[in-house]
Amino acid sequence: MPGQHTVRDRDTASRAMAVAGPDGGGAAFAAPAPRSRSTGVLPPRAAFYLLASIVVSFLAASSAPTPLYAVYQAEWGFGPVTTTLVFGVYAIAVLASLLTLGRLSDHLGRRPVLLASLAAQAAAMVVFATAHGVPELMIGRVIQGLSTGAALGAVGAGMMDIDRRRGTVANSFAPGLGTATGSLVSAFLVQYLPAPTHLVYLALVGVLALQALGVALMSETLTRTPGALATLVPDVRLPRTVRRAVLNTAPVMVAVWALAGFYGSLGPALVRSLTHSASAVYGGLALFVLAGVAAAATLVLRSAPARGVMLTGIGTLIAGVALTLVAVEDGSPVLFFLGSAIAGIGFGSGFQGGIRTVMPLTAAHERAGVLSLLYVMSYLGLGVPSVIAGYLVVHAGGLLATAREYGAAVMVLALLALIGLLTERRGSRSRTGIA
Repeated sequence: MPGQHTVRDRDTASRAMAVAGPDGGGAAFAAPAPRSRSTGVLPPRAAFYLLASIVVSFLAASSAPTPLYAVYQAEWGFGPVTTTLVFGVYAIAVLASLLTLGRLSDHLGRRPVLLASLAAQAAAMVVFATAHGVPELMIGRVIQGLSTGAALGAVGAGMMDIDRRRGTVANSFAPGLGTATGSLVSAFLVQYLPAPTHLVYLALVGVLALQALGVALMSETLTRTPGALATLVPDVRLPRTVRRAVLNTAPVMVAVWALAGFYGSLGPALVRSLTHSASAVYGGLALFVLAGVAAAATLVLRSAPARGVMLTGIGTLIAGVALTLVAVEDGSPVLFFLGSAIAGIGFGSGFQGGIRTVMPLTAAHERAGVLSLLYVMSYLGLGVPSVIAGYLVVHAGGLLATAREYGAAVMVLALLALIGLLTERRGSRSRTGIA
């Protein structure tokens, strides 16, 4: 448990536990992260939960505009293509930041990168709160994406620096929790409180300020090393030890985030068409169900073997998406939300399985970089398909037809991941001489 051992105890234990990750596989861990250069007043346990809360708040901030798109559309008169562009530009900004800033904390330390990211995220909230048109939304999303990309690698690696096992689980649990809470809380604020396009963002500014204070009081978990400027040059190389694992997990990680992208950009419009209701709560509920169940599945399956979690994710993702497609055909909101919940199990299991398959194979100085590349894959799945879907809604078969095509594509990606896992298992048996 974080906070129950000294740094020396953790280093000794880490050396003694040079074995694979949460499921007891066979790959060796590298040496633990170097001792911190500074001592803060925040205990390690509190620092761990603070870092997890930063992931939650950043992902909550990213999903907060989802229930507001209908309000923006009514006020500023734009359509589905613009909605998905506003959504997609965020994903592109995250990608750019992950590729250029994702490894920065491996050299500068976690704290300075997090403090800068929190300040930039607060600035994005101010831009949203004062927006008067689509250009301001775009600017806010770009600032938000850049700060999120810089923070994700640093905060995820920082949690693993403090507690490797819990950090691996938290890295897959916190994004779903943040996405779910941001969507639903924003929806309730829009529906029942005044100033819907201002209040949620100002509340998030307050949360971010408190978190910045906490980061200033925590210890640095990594000693500063040279080479920070070199990390600003995009580098998509993966350590040899994780390449096969990333290849096998990539399709399902892209698939689950592509589904989240659809729910985040066009989900509210789809729910309105099925429920015949303009309620903002319904608009935020779809993404909440998907991401909330995903977070719950992450906790329930946290002790299961990573391979089993991946297979669970693939199976439930296919089943859930198939059921939502049946719901779209029948016009049944009940079936839609049930399918969303089942797909949410696939979302949480697929993402957690990917993180837990890859991250235990990384050395301490590789963690932020590898985690950033995993998020690159995820945000490619989040942003690019949703923009394509927005174009198809307007220029092809409309919302319902696009939902069918999108769901079919997600299921194909999940099947590719299944083939990869089964092929890898046969290959492993052949290499070890097992019949």
